[in-house]
Amino acid sequence: MISIIVPIYNAAQYLKACVKSLQAQTVSDVQILLIDDESTDSSLAIAQALAKQDKRIDVLQQEHAGQSAARNLGMKHAKGEYLAFVDADDRLEADWCEQHLAAIEGVDYVQSGYKRVHNQSLQVLQTKLPMHRYQFTSPCMRLYHKKTIEDLHFEMGYIYEDVLFSADLWKKGTTCRMIHNTGYLYTLNPQGTTSVPHPEERQQVVAALKDKLQGATRKGRLILWYTILRLQLYFLLR
Repeated sequence: MISIIVPIYNAAQYLKACVKSLQAQTVSDVQILLIDDESTDSSLAIAQALAKQDKRIDVLQQEHAGQSAARNLGMKHAKGEYLAFVDADDRLEADWCEQHLAAIEGVDYVQSGYKRVHNQSLQVLQTKLPMHRYQFTSPCMRLYHKKTIEDLHFEMGYIYEDVLFSADLWKKGTTCRMIHNTGYLYTLNPQGTTSVPHPEERQQVVAALKDKLQGATRKGRLILWYTILRLQLYFLLR
């Protein structure tokens, strides 16, 4: 079974399309975990209505604590041998799970790419494939063995918590297989938390990455410094 974790906060505009794409996977043995982070729109009602129609959907609620807390809660309730993360305003092509499941034997996780699409027409605006395993810091576009990440968590209080999670994943010496797949459809949300400048939060996440250098192996330190430099360059270009 694949457990797909979807954190939700005020995603009513996109949620139904996201969930429908998960229900339509060619691999039917999935658990769809919808984690509502105390949305103030109709997201929770939509999630609950979808769950009534499909026993594969579980809806969990939490007091508003952010995406990290929602993902952590989803991981605690995941029943599958494999885990995937999908944001509520994104969706998957129908064979995404099948393609990743076919590639995961012998490695800890599979890394693929994505298509950036228009949020209404789904016109493809950009296509990205992984050139190396450290290219993408998002936890999405991956299928994990649950046992690989069950000792990890998403740190709270950071606006770029994805980077910290990936740094921990790489630091522990996991194995990865990259595949030629762009079936993750990423919708750019101009109101998303990382779409506007947050200077203090940026400094905090860089400091947190530097803290992870302590106790890291030589390879782990090289990976962390590479991630820090890439992140700082990204901030400079924003």
